[in-house]
Amino acid sequence: MTDIAVVWFKRDLRCADHAPLAAAVRCRAVLGLYVLEDEWLEAPEWDPQHWEFIRQSLLELRRALAARGMPLLLRRGAMPAVLAQLRRDYPFTELFSHQETGAAWSYARDRRVAAWCREQGVRWREWPQFGVFRPLARRDGWAAAWEQFMAKPLLAAVDRFPGTMAELDQGEIPTLRALDRPGARPIPPAGETAAQQTLESFLSERGSRYLHTLSSPLLAEQGCSRLSAHLAYGTVSMRQVVHRARQRLRELREQGGVEAVERARHLRGFLSRLHWHCHFIQKLEDEPDIEFHNFSRIYDGLREDDWNEERFSAWAEGRTGFPFVDACMRCLRATGWINFRMRAMLVSFASYHLWLHWRGTGLFLARQFLDFEPGIHWSQMQMQSGTTGINTLRIYSPSKQWADQDPRGEFVRRWLPEWGSADYPPPIVPEQQVARAAREKIWARRRLPEARAQAAQVLRRHGASADRKRAAKPKSQQKPPPATEQLDLFS
Repeated sequence: MTDIAVVWFKRDLRCADHAPLAAAVRCRAVLGLYVLEDEWLEAPEWDPQHWEFIRQSLLELRRALAARGMPLLLRRGAMPAVLAQLRRDYPFTELFSHQETGAAWSYARDRRVAAWCREQGVRWREWPQFGVFRPLARRDGWAAAWEQFMAKPLLAAVDRFPGTMAELDQGEIPTLRALDRPGARPIPPAGETAAQQTLESFLSERGSRYLHTLSSPLLAEQGCSRLSAHLAYGTVSMRQVVHRARQRLRELREQGGVEAVERARHLRGFLSRLHWHCHFIQKLEDEPDIEFHNFSRIYDGLREDDWNEERFSAWAEGRTGFPFVDACMRCLRATGWINFRMRAMLVSFASYHLWLHWRGTGLFLARQFLDFEPGIHWSQMQMQSGTTGINTLRIYSPSKQWADQDPRGEFVRRWLPEWGSADYPPPIVPEQQVARAAREKIWARRRLPEARAQAAQVLRRHGASADRKRAAKPKSQQKPPPATEQLDLFS
């Protein structure tokens, strides 16, 4: 047996398929730890709904671990000071956790924890949480590594943990009121049980028309998996979702028949998006600065000095005078979720029609998304703003999206009751004119000689193999990426 250990929970709030927990059974004594960090509470992307989802998940996790003989401690403070205080009462020599690809504050915290562990002689072992790998100098071989990781057998939940050697105050899991924070909007059921129920309901019934429903804000609410928050906080592992979805795919193939074949087609579309989920998180892992800086620095200075607070407020409050944009924003603000195509439209409208920089709008959206996942979020903010240098420029037309996705106006009427009355404002900008001007500004940068060299650098570091193969061909032979590369990742 190894020595005394602490399992540090971060965004992995489950018992099953949990490598640190599986390793803990080999220890002489072990306890679990969750730290409510003040840095996170003060971070500009934090929102009360995030803590409420975590709080409910922790309550279930504490019960599940207690039934297996492991206490789950809740501590509030800064790392590694919390670890230092805990070690005075509980002389642990092992720290187990999953790797985390997060916001800048979490990178800095992990560096402090690593330094403290070295100084104190504590061995910190980390395991990958997703199909995201460190270090990774180039993307060559990433897809194969992802497949290898996902194909590994799932780790069963541990039946019984060794003793803890000490009676420690577990600490209350505080409510938002106890934290003196404003209340959260309503959230869906949280925790490991809810995650499994959500996964099963999607695979057995709700996902039967997935590819037909994921673009519509009316249909996506039920037709999408709704697993994004569970994946973001780790109440289910990506590997669990991949294994169960592939098992369901095998069942459909064995079942046969027209209906089973059609369901399998939709399920394959869902599985492809799980691959892209990790693809984007890998970008932030490889280059953490994309949270703050353009992928391609040729776009530096393009929007930074043109921030318009009036336009931002109108967009953030859902009163731009573009009904479909405003309805989507109000839905998001009320529920914490909206389907990916509408997220892309909101970002596109802010970035092109209103000419707002992605960092400011991205922080606002991070607070609205219950499922905020930093790696996906910042990559997508830049992708939809045209600053990656490698992706197709997509300027969503609000009027076309409305016609395509809400032709009867049902969604707009649900979220915009004043639409059509004198209380609803006129359009804040002329749609066609501002879109054309934005396109010209972006292309003026893309045509610069140094833009091509920078795009090649971005491709080498972040591009999928298909992107690099397409870019290597003469321009006359290049084909646009397939429609699926719109990447409906928040499904």
